[in-house]
Amino acid sequence: MTSYAIFFLGTALVRRDSVPRFEVLKNPYIATLTLLATGKIMVVLIDLTVRDGQQSLLATRMRTEDVVKIVEVLDRVGFYALEVWGGATFDAALRYLGEDPWERLREVRRVARKTKLMMLLRGVNLVGYKHYPPDVVEKFVEYAYRNGIDVFRVFDALNDPKNLELPTRVAKRMGAEVQICIVYTVSPVHTVDYYVKLAEDLVHRFEPEWITIKDMSGILKPYVAYELVSRLRKEIGVKIDVHSHATAGFAPMTLLKSIEAGADAVDVVVSSLSMFTSHTPAETLIEALRGTPYEVNVDVNTLFEASKLVWEIRKKYREYDYALKNPPVDIRVLQHQIPGGMLSNLLAQLRELGAEDKLPEVLEEVVRVREDLGWPPLVTPISQIVGAQAVLNIVVGRYKVLLKEVRDYVKGKYGTPPAPVKRELVEMVQSMVEEEREEVVDLKRAKKELPRDYVEKFEDYITYALFPDVAKKFFEERKSRRFIEVLSRYGQ
Repeated sequence: MTSYAIFFLGTALVRRDSVPRFEVLKNPYIATLTLLATGKIMVVLIDLTVRDGQQSLLATRMRTEDVVKIVEVLDRVGFYALEVWGGATFDAALRYLGEDPWERLREVRRVARKTKLMMLLRGVNLVGYKHYPPDVVEKFVEYAYRNGIDVFRVFDALNDPKNLELPTRVAKRMGAEVQICIVYTVSPVHTVDYYVKLAEDLVHRFEPEWITIKDMSGILKPYVAYELVSRLRKEIGVKIDVHSHATAGFAPMTLLKSIEAGADAVDVVVSSLSMFTSHTPAETLIEALRGTPYEVNVDVNTLFEASKLVWEIRKKYREYDYALKNPPVDIRVLQHQIPGGMLSNLLAQLRELGAEDKLPEVLEEVVRVREDLGWPPLVTPISQIVGAQAVLNIVVGRYKVLLKEVRDYVKGKYGTPPAPVKRELVEMVQSMVEEEREEVVDLKRAKKELPRDYVEKFEDYITYALFPDVAKKFFEERKSRRFIEVLSRYGQ
């Protein structure tokens, strides 16, 4: 019996909203059966090409028509899941492309008939940069599932379980598969023991199907990965996935050692959108594993077809291509730990201030600000907050100006920091006069404020609650387009 056949002993074809899905049953013996029958250890691949791949290298500018073309081919490869939504793709579609992210998800689901679809969810920050009201969180997760998401990969920038609780509970209630992330960073408080204890707590609290090691900066070294995955394999009873960017050049080695240590899945992209600040090329890893107990069962010919397609599509986005303007490896990331996308944002901020030459000082200041704030991992939205404050500290003077977001962080509005915040910063924030509280847009307010003739579906209220100004502009433009379409039909 083949490993492919045994894999499907633990699956059932189900139907939701008339779309076929594969729901893998939670059977801990499937991998053991595979090993006994074939001598192979079942490892699966998760493809990130149209979400994190293009977010890392193309500034999230890939349009829906191109995403759909790529997914249609990737769906035939045999990946465990395709990450197609979430992260910055929601905001970028609205803000820069004039596209409806909900329509993108529906179009992707229409062509993806065989493979699970996954999204990246920033805990109660959803796909934005602040905590959203409970009703917005609940309806966002519900409608993401209804529109096609099978797997929710959920993380919190501070690894604070409180910020994971609501979206995880809703996803599980809807029947979705849940991956809970442990956000990886390096600091005096972030040790292997810290991550094992964190993973044990997350599994106990949420009972997810997966724990994902999320290495957004590409700083997880191969032998550290081996130790961490080995410990997690021994001490927690759920599947383990490893996500590691290629920024420092470690990623292919890190994934290989993770697989040897017992990882159930690793994240990849097609080779034509790989490396630099992106991820490990799928084709390379597949060939490295061929002839070993970890051999992956995918259609490599279809994968090559997908890679060729992505290469041609990538040429359309040369203006945004990170790889055309930067070296392939940035080993400095081991010190500053800044993800690639954040680095380009820092450069843009300094350029606007006429201070591009200050970048080395800013990178050093990022480390100091991070220490002052209790060593938070540098991932959205914390990475943007730390980076912007570091720029101000260098250009204006250390903490001469204190960002509102930093003040909110110190007050605990983003969650509990990994270590205590520097006492001087706490006292500085406490001495400041409280500003007017930021107004929160819940769904009740969204329904009241958004003109009825702008609304085409319930999801529009969710979009408005997430990004009111950007959404309103998008809805105005959409209404104009609809009007022109009607005129065009009657004019024919």
